[in-house]
Amino acid sequence: MVSQGADADHGIAPLTFTGDGAAAMATLAQVVAEQPRSELIQQTDDYLYFEFTSRLMGFVDDVEFYLDPAGEVIQMRAAARLGQSDLGVNRDRLEAIRTAFAAAQA
Repeated sequence: MVSQGADADHGIAPLTFTGDGAAAMATLAQVVAEQPRSELIQQTDDYLYFEFTSRLMGFVDDVEFYLDPAGEVIQMRAAARLGQSDLGVNRDRLEAIRTAFAAAQA
């Protein structure tokens, strides 16, 4: 899943936010850290990188967020490290993060 991609099968809308981008990224970092089996790997002012580990098999998925101040959005990307299909797990994960992020901003 990539919010900057044009491929309908793999594209996903970026996150929107209101107010300050730095505050939005801080809120997002907290929201994602609260997701099951997430681990923050890298964080800068405009970038977050998390790994998610599946409960049963221990597969690792990479999830990244980039603050795009020009577009006033947060671009996001999620990918499974192994296999051709993740059976929609990453799309569902990003949509759950979107919902929690929107609620945290309200």
